Amino acid sequence: MATDPSYTVPLLINGKEVTTDTTFDVVSPSSHKPIWKASSASVDEANAAADAAQAAFPTWSKTKPSARRDIFLKAAEIFASRGEEYGAYMREETGAEAAFSSGFNVPLAAEMMKDVAGRISSVMGSIPVCSDDNTAALVIKEPWGVVLGIAPWNAPYILGVRAILYALAAGNTCILKGSELSPRCFWAIGTSFIEAGLPAGALNVLFHRPQDAAQVTTALIEHPAVKKINFTGSTLVGRIVATAAGKNLKPVLMELGGKASAIVLEDADLKKAAPQCALGSFLHSGQICMATERILVHKDIKAQFIEAFKGAAEGIFGGDKPAPVLIMSAGVDKNKRLIGDAVKAGAKVIHGDHEKEEPHPETKEASKTRMRPIIVDGVTKEMELFYAESFGPSVSLVEISSEEEAIQMANDTEYGLTSAVFTENLARGLRIAKQIESGAVHINAMTVHDETNLPHGGVKMSGWGRFNGNWGIDEFLRLKTITYQES
Repeated sequence: MATDPSYTVPLLINGKEVTTDTTFDVVSPSSHKPIWKASSASVDEANAAADAAQAAFPTWSKTKPSARRDIFLKAAEIFASRGEEYGAYMREETGAEAAFSSGFNVPLAAEMMKDVAGRISSVMGSIPVCSDDNTAALVIKEPWGVVLGIAPWNAPYILGVRAILYALAAGNTCILKGSELSPRCFWAIGTSFIEAGLPAGALNVLFHRPQDAAQVTTALIEHPAVKKINFTGSTLVGRIVATAAGKNLKPVLMELGGKASAIVLEDADLKKAAPQCALGSFLHSGQICMATERILVHKDIKAQFIEAFKGAAEGIFGGDKPAPVLIMSAGVDKNKRLIGDAVKAGAKVIHGDHEKEEPHPETKEASKTRMRPIIVDGVTKEMELFYAESFGPSVSLVEISSEEEAIQMANDTEYGLTSAVFTENLARGLRIAKQIESGAVHINAMTVHDETNLPHGGVKMSGWGRFNGNWGIDEFLRLKTITYQES
């Protein structure tokens, strides 16, 4: 796909494309060159989007489930048919590999639309029995109103779609505020729904310059029409969003950072564990909230695991392949600093070179956004790397000698999004899984796992609430009790 630095990605407000006077360049992390411009929303556009969503709510909330279903199915069809185009947007804007963009993000986003389309008619209330024989009651589920969804750049289609899909299914109208790093991906989401027949104003898509983030986000949260917020992103920004929402007494669904551990026990099948840990650690350059950050490996099989793990990492991500791309140089700098500090404190890099500057595959000049996988052994609690989310292509090895120590180590983090356990004893795996403080535990599979029919979310500083499936729809429905006298 040819890039066009003169093209400006528009906002989507009230069913129309809006190109603003204020724009910003979208720069490819792969080429370091501007690929297009994007419109930048101001407080005025934020208020216009909220007003449009509020105006669309009465009609959309009363739309029959079958009509919503048909729109979602049509949106999925459009999304899939434009898969190569949309995948190219993601590759250009985020530096993602084709397997992660066109091969995973686009098809899963379309599958989410189809899955939710089939669930819409299943929403129903209940009829409890009251203590008074002459009193009857109905408990009904109704939409909140306008929902603000804030989504990040790293998996823009999956995370952007889920930020509005479940809310729309429940009868809410939405504002999708996407990352300025991948605006055309978020525009693609909105365009697909609008082309599928979603009424004007039911979905509005915004993005803006980084320097406008505070005032635009605050305006949206404080707007009287906005009744609930969902946010996916860093714990640092999540605190800011939750604080603003709390001041306005508005509920939030949060999916934040992670520090996922993979436990490799002495009875693990290393032919499974090694490649799964490599994928979990280094997929999308480790820029996934579910990425494996620590591998807790039993001392009896540590040496064998290290050899298998290094081989898997080299086989999947090494060889003659260009070094993977990170979205910004700050991510490379952070990983190099964390690793460097750990090495000074006694850790050892056993795979990769954290001090090397990787060349751009075409210009051969040093690239500040490329970094190959790094494996660090001997990481201890005294090192920042043990606790800090690296969000990059580095992983720490920690030796353990028992189940109990593995569980304690896995839980020794402020995060709790996902985790993994490798063992050939299912009962043992389940026993350990029940004791790990995280939203998900995957036995004999990598920590990165997301599918439409499984609830997704975290505990502790990884957030609260759940996306996906019926749980995701219920997040955007509130209960109302109605009683009446029968005689």
